[in-house]
Amino acid sequence: MSAPYRGTPFDLAGTLFDLTGKVALVTGGSRGLGAAIGLGLAAAGADIVVASRDLESCQRQADRITERTGRQAMPYAVHVGHWDELPGLVHAAYERFGRIDVLVNNAGMSPTYDALEEVSEALFDKVVGVNLKGPFRLCALVGARMAAGEGGSIVNISSGVGVRPRAGVLPYAAAKAGLNNLTVGLAHTYGPSVRCNAVVCGTFLTDVSRHWDQEAFAARAATFALRRGGQPEEVVGTVLYLASAASSFTTGAMITVDGGQP
Repeated sequence: MSAPYRGTPFDLAGTLFDLTGKVALVTGGSRGLGAAIGLGLAAAGADIVVASRDLESCQRQADRITERTGRQAMPYAVHVGHWDELPGLVHAAYERFGRIDVLVNNAGMSPTYDALEEVSEALFDKVVGVNLKGPFRLCALVGARMAAGEGGSIVNISSGVGVRPRAGVLPYAAAKAGLNNLTVGLAHTYGPSVRCNAVVCGTFLTDVSRHWDQEAFAARAATFALRRGGQPEEVVGTVLYLASAASSFTTGAMITVDGGQP
């Protein structure tokens, strides 16, 4: 996975992004960015492990992946913030496919609050658990097996607030800042055979965005270079780049995909 790409310029399109024979585990994979990412990686040839808290949602997405791409897809219900549940996920993936070549830590949560002093310890711990503790645990479990085998690629889905925090999402911003730091550390921990990178996402229009104050978002989006929020499919190209041989000399990197947010 991390070996230098040896193809010629004439076969780049055909092989550089090809994931045939690879297996990708995508957390938060049943909806939103995770659903788009799983479909995109499957379209490039990978078999997919769809992981999220709700098994029925995972099964529906797994069926959708197989119907649209012909690739195998395994649903698995897991709470990423629960430390002791994650070894079972990894074991099940290796039991089914015998390998994990790409780990996409996409699962996340960002609850809002009216005032910082109203943030409870339980809420803080839950946000950090899903956005930082879970990815740390999965990276350790999967990264070690990748390094001992044929290598692989870890892609952490981060957020621009991890770099430019906003008042209304400080626990989430702190967790994503930690994820950015973890990304760099993992690149050195498991290199050279395992690469680890982060996609620093801006505002994407998923099912969650339907509940936003649309006028307030429109005013904020007017400050973006592209003047809009992103569609989930617009993150897929960056993840595919980081998952494939196209990024064979890219590790410890933060790639921003935010439509030009100030």
